[in-house]
Amino acid sequence: MVRRLISIALLLAVHGLSRLFFRIEMIWVGEIPEDDPWGRLRIVAILNHTSLYEPIFVGGTPLRFVRRVTDHGVIPVADKTLARPIVGRFFGSLAAHTVSLSRQRDHTWREVLEKIHDPKAMVAILPEGRMKRANGLDKEGRPMTVRAGIADLLLAVPEGRLLLAYSEGLHHVQAPGQHLPRPFRTVRMRLEAIDIPTYRASLLARPGERGFHQVVIDDLTRRRDLYCAPDWRQRLAACEHSRPG
Repeated sequence: MVRRLISIALLLAVHGLSRLFFRIEMIWVGEIPEDDPWGRLRIVAILNHTSLYEPIFVGGTPLRFVRRVTDHGVIPVADKTLARPIVGRFFGSLAAHTVSLSRQRDHTWREVLEKIHDPKAMVAILPEGRMKRANGLDKEGRPMTVRAGIADLLLAVPEGRLLLAYSEGLHHVQAPGQHLPRPFRTVRMRLEAIDIPTYRASLLARPGERGFHQVVIDDLTRRRDLYCAPDWRQRLAACEHSRPG
């Protein structure tokens, strides 16, 4: 009970302060569900991970989503992040369940998969698993790629929705290595709500020998490169123009 109250107070504070100090633009893309697109969420995946200040985007969500996080949220957080004195306490208190995650597909990842067996659980992840630096690469100088873990989640969750959150990036607010954010900036995100069973079936039906996990990686990479780009509308128009028929 105490943990839930702390989580509620913390997320409400983040929600209010984000709306006060930043202009948050969120646009729905793809086929928007006729009912509440924030309803029935089981997986929330933020693509284009650029900053630990991404909780700013909470300010653009409805309060019923905040309540879902505090009541049933499952957030895997890197063990290195949770070990940091201030940042670790912050992320460790955000949701109903915070799982300390190693870089390996070990017991820590199995703990995440076990928690989402609860039909009310909603897991929020960063599928790339690390942050993009100002040079467009990760800390080790490698290109940013989607990891296979999200495919495990899509196989494990029988029904509900996947919310893909395409961040345009926060380096203009705070880049890795910088301590304080720059307020009064505009932050942008595109949102896409996808029915999990339908999405899973469409990926399983794709021909080839790459396997389900690689098909998921390829599809999410394509979506990320399209919708996270500032010129996403022009890219989308070009893609639609190039389709046969």
